Amino acid sequence: MPEGDAVRRAAQRLQRGVAGEVLTRTDFRVPQHATADLTGGTVVETVSRGKHLLTRIDTADEQYTLHTHLKMEGSWRIRDPGWDSRSHEVRVVLGTERATAVGSLLGIVELIPRDWEPEVVGHLGPDLLGPDWDEDEALLRLRREPERPVFEALRDQTLLAGVGTIYAAEAQFVMGVAPGTPIGEVADLPRLVRRVRQMLDQEWSRSNRLWVYRQRLCRRCGTRVTITAFGRPGQERTAYWCPSCQR
Repeated sequence: MPEGDAVRRAAQRLQRGVAGEVLTRTDFRVPQHATADLTGGTVVETVSRGKHLLTRIDTADEQYTLHTHLKMEGSWRIRDPGWDSRSHEVRVVLGTERATAVGSLLGIVELIPRDWEPEVVGHLGPDLLGPDWDEDEALLRLRREPERPVFEALRDQTLLAGVGTIYAAEAQFVMGVAPGTPIGEVADLPRLVRRVRQMLDQEWSRSNRLWVYRQRLCRRCGTRVTITAFGRPGQERTAYWCPSCQR
């Protein structure tokens, strides 16, 4: 699943492509919004909130927000004006005179009144990449369940927004913390959180070879990487870690 840095890139892509533009065409290829037409509206902006995208569109009568989530395979791309495709993967098309924004395989597509935004993202914890990042609030939330495995806690979007499997694994490796360590026993939790935030902000997974995530051997010591599932039944996620470097 795309993590916070990938979602931020998608927001920036939409911002560069269609923000400030008047919509000449809209096509919502999901049942609940199949008849919606925002032609003539203006794309105000797109912002990311954790792993969620909020595209704000103003019409003459209403202020809307297009709430989308990439889930596992979703993407937003900017195409040429007039672009069209009947691909079954396309979920949303926002056309302007300058460009066409195309959302494919989106896990969530919701067109809501602007003042409903808290209903769809209000449950999220502090956004590691957000302008209103609050480390103290994030640490307070993480410490509420001191027995919870750190890998599971870092990935809980109600505690921290934007962290996924890759950065949870890589930050824990760099800090030498085993994923099953209870969050209350992490020696320097603030430093771990800052490390995760730094890696997300620097888009670590794009510019660096990963230490343990989906690696067969640890890149530091050569020990075989261990794979362990964490999470509640039905919501398990796989943690990659080195039993030698992360004691």
